[in-house]
Amino acid sequence: MSRITRPRHRPSTARISARAVVVGTVVGLIAVNAVLYGFAGGHLPFHASSLVDPPTGDAIVRADLMYLEVAALAVMVYLFTRRREVPDIAERAPDRSRAGREIVAVVAYGAAVLVVGSIIGALCGWHAFGLHLDNMVIRSGDPVTPAEAICWAAYNVVAYAVIPLVVFGRRYSAEQLNLRSSDRRADLMLIVAVLVVESAVQLAVSDSTILDLTARQALIGAPVTFVLSFAGTVLPAMVFIYCILVPRFLRVTGSVPATVVLGGVTYALLHVVDGWTDFTSPSDAVLSVAYVLLFYTGPGMFKTFITVRTANAWTHVWAYHAIAPHTLVDTPMFVGVFGIR
Repeated sequence: MSRITRPRHRPSTARISARAVVVGTVVGLIAVNAVLYGFAGGHLPFHASSLVDPPTGDAIVRADLMYLEVAALAVMVYLFTRRREVPDIAERAPDRSRAGREIVAVVAYGAAVLVVGSIIGALCGWHAFGLHLDNMVIRSGDPVTPAEAICWAAYNVVAYAVIPLVVFGRRYSAEQLNLRSSDRRADLMLIVAVLVVESAVQLAVSDSTILDLTARQALIGAPVTFVLSFAGTVLPAMVFIYCILVPRFLRVTGSVPATVVLGGVTYALLHVVDGWTDFTSPSDAVLSVAYVLLFYTGPGMFKTFITVRTANAWTHVWAYHAIAPHTLVDTPMFVGVFGIR
């Protein structure tokens, strides 16, 4: 019989209270909304065709509504895992002092990767290499060449996944990096449940999906999309954030809510140079960062939450990233990039 797992991060020992995290998160979301409403004007001034037509209010509300979906999915994950005995991933991280130093080093390295990726993109006449290739999820309407797509995927998988795995794999085991499931059957059930719900949502709300393609385009485009998005965004996010940073966030903060927020913010900031953002003026830069935080923090928080609840970085990959949304939503874009007919 399954035992009910008592949370190991009790309020009495947490260094950051759950109430403070919740209040701070709500205040932060209100502030981001206020910045966008107050300074964006009638339309968000980004290089994004998908954000040109809707008024500012509509675009912001659609982003805000994602937090309701994320909350509903989080409740689902909690219900699926409430009777599981899940390992405490904070115990997989080093002591608090070393964990803090590793966080600083990894975050600094990630910032350098973004800068170098931006330089490479500019030198090649392409878009900056953010966590998303230009036109993924948020459409800019700018052309993307096959060479850009392939180089973006290769750069990201090496910079965010291969190198960190080599460095940390010398010191920590696969289990300590959240790469092994403690209960494969339970993880599989959770993955299927979340994937079904998220797939239905994406197919219902997205302007363009794999269902809009011909059978031949879908059969060829879906594997291409899966491979490139897996290399360029899914595996990099998994390794960089959910294998390495999240256990260390939990070790340092002693708080699951704080870890969830930090994971979400980190995930968002890795998209800050995505092709649709605009840094040509201070006001546009502020608005770009604000919308990045609004749009991506929620999904990043959910990825963190499901990782903490399962102690398995792979669960979010299959439940809420590789297939839905990317393969379902981005296949039409990659079909256009590679001219698949």
